[in-house]
Amino acid sequence: MSTATVTTEIDNRGVATVTLNRQEKHNAFDDQVIAELDSAFQQVATNPSARVMVLAAAGKHFSAGADLAWMKRMCGYSYNDNLADAEALAHMLRTLNELPKPTIARVQGSAWGGAVGLICCCDMAVAVSHARFQFSEARLGLIPATISPYVIAAIGPRAARRYFLSAEAMTAATARALGLVSEVVQKAKLDQLVNNWIDNLLQNGPEAIAAAKRLIADVAAEPISDQLLWRTSETIARLRVADEGREGLSAFLEKRPPHWSR
Repeated sequence: MSTATVTTEIDNRGVATVTLNRQEKHNAFDDQVIAELDSAFQQVATNPSARVMVLAAAGKHFSAGADLAWMKRMCGYSYNDNLADAEALAHMLRTLNELPKPTIARVQGSAWGGAVGLICCCDMAVAVSHARFQFSEARLGLIPATISPYVIAAIGPRAARRYFLSAEAMTAATARALGLVSEVVQKAKLDQLVNNWIDNLLQNGPEAIAAAKRLIADVAAEPISDQLLWRTSETIARLRVADEGREGLSAFLEKRPPHWSR
């Protein structure tokens, strides 16, 4: 699929790369970009040939966040128009966050505002060492509301208090220390690390990966209880007798690759 501002490519390994491709606007997003991203994520989620998704961006910056012309239009919107607009962004972020394939954010430059939310919705993220990250909404009299569930899950409430309120930029090293990104590398090593992650992910069962993502979402905020223990026990029992679980165990015992890694 190819559109004006977002491109999607799937290679013969099953690696889907969704790329923000609006370089003249520093990959800032508006309602069109949000709709195209949502559509791209949904297509990857439902494509049986897609095993891994990389979220990337073209040009110098990962994304400048909200497009200024779009923000200017929103100033003239009614409350209901603004609500619908925000809900479209929230839906797109949720689609990415709940995508049943492993997702990697390839952050080749700086990210502001809502773009940081995109990164936090991915399962893992690598950034170049010169990248900067900023929640600049408070400078405009706004707050990073729609991205907040994903950002706070990544960096915690304490760090969110500082960076949401101060609107100061953080370095890539600070972003890594806070958990916003998983790794920081020099630009020359960015693709090497992304490909290493892809190679590891492709060795794992696709159904197991999807189940692991659901498991994390289900138990992250749950207290340990009899009900939770039963749910986790039932989940692993079900996966052990499923075709993928049987194939994985058989392949291990027979010292051969499972069918999904060939």
